[in-house]
Amino acid sequence: MRLDLVTVVVAEYDPAIAFFTDVLGFELAEDSPSLTTDGRPKRWVVVRPPGGGTGLLLARADGERQAAVVGEQVAGRVGFFLRVDDFDATYRRLVAAGVEFVRPPRAEPYGSVAVFLDVAGNRWDLLGAG
Repeated sequence: MRLDLVTVVVAEYDPAIAFFTDVLGFELAEDSPSLTTDGRPKRWVVVRPPGGGTGLLLARADGERQAAVVGEQVAGRVGFFLRVDDFDATYRRLVAAGVEFVRPPRAEPYGSVAVFLDVAGNRWDLLGAG
């Protein structure tokens, strides 16, 4: 058993795809036309870290209720955790790419950590070895 996908509600598909692939370095695993339950067009968009693992289903907000959670899926908490092999190099690369860090790097017993915002405004921990 494994956790295959986690949904991230976004305002629009293409800026989200660009952020996760061009900035974070994820792979676009799927981008297929689909339909909502009531027959309206949508896309099935999945990005995954290089080499596989749990993917993100990038779901465009549909309606006011979903639009209200863009960037607030976990009520302002860090809800996503990106572990990298080279923390310092990844941190510098993301800063150079314009990623907004809301907490600078710090050392914790479990390693290095810095908090950044994704394209939707959700908080992520960038994690690396201590």
